[in-house]
Amino acid sequence: MALRVAINGFGRIGRSILRLLATARRDDGIEIACINDIAPLDSCAYLFEYDSVFGPFPGRIEAGDGVLSVEGRAIPFHHEADLSRLDLAGVDLVLECTGRANDPAVAARGLKAGAGRVLISGPSEAAEATVVLGANDGILADQRILSCGSCTTNALAPLLRLIDGLFGLEGGHMTTVHCYTGAQPTVDAPRADPARSRAAALSMVPTSSSAGRLTDLVLPDLAGRVSCTALRVPVASVSAVDLTVRLRDRGDIDARLRAAVAGSPVLGWTDRPLVSSDLRARPESLILAGPEIRHGPELSRLFGWYDNEWGFSNRMIDLALRMGARR
Repeated sequence: MALRVAINGFGRIGRSILRLLATARRDDGIEIACINDIAPLDSCAYLFEYDSVFGPFPGRIEAGDGVLSVEGRAIPFHHEADLSRLDLAGVDLVLECTGRANDPAVAARGLKAGAGRVLISGPSEAAEATVVLGANDGILADQRILSCGSCTTNALAPLLRLIDGLFGLEGGHMTTVHCYTGAQPTVDAPRADPARSRAAALSMVPTSSSAGRLTDLVLPDLAGRVSCTALRVPVASVSAVDLTVRLRDRGDIDARLRAAVAGSPVLGWTDRPLVSSDLRARPESLILAGPEIRHGPELSRLFGWYDNEWGFSNRMIDLALRMGARR
């Protein structure tokens, strides 16, 4: 029986999830029961069909009479600011993609509407647990409200779990070289963080990252060992993890790491001299770049790419399926 899913919030992640479920992952056994977004249907359909990052949708899109039709599949489309006002009886899971579900009452609206469970596409203090596949998915149980963490946490935490198991992680620092996002202005405009008030596409912007706090939450046994920061850069997609670590066991690092990554369901590896645009629409949480890995007398530098929208959306689908298997 297909997993019946509602998408609440049809922004970057909501649209990426639907694109995946209509193309590469159409046979995964997920049925989109409905979509909810406060924006006009015509606007949502247009932005789904024509995407500045991923290009035109490779199929037929139609919209009208409260329905978004994707390749002939009619999906009811609602415009309810409060999801709890909808009737979601029979929906197994709400993919909560509004970015506004940090408040417990907001996060629980899908449950109040009749859905079985909620998966939040970002950090949320309202979640019963934060689950990152490849890092702490062993804690997945019958929680009704889960968070999938952040894109950077999904890139970093599985790598830290892996290298600690292989070599013993004593400490380190991670900088995410992150593409700009909708939280930054396109022209200089006031923000709480002065650096984040500057035009996103014109400067590199030093800023903070939630990945440190979330990684400590996801990997409590490694809490406090790795500090995190961010550098927002003027590209529209694909980010990177630049990680410097001190390891207890430094023997044959590259070969052991390469072999371990080959067996990982969420990590990848490349030996090609790639640039960020080459990694667009890759499904992995993180793709380690072999040519960028360096080892000094005491420290090792690991570098990897991640498509912060496409890779994260794949993990949302993976986690949704894992949650659905516990119905």
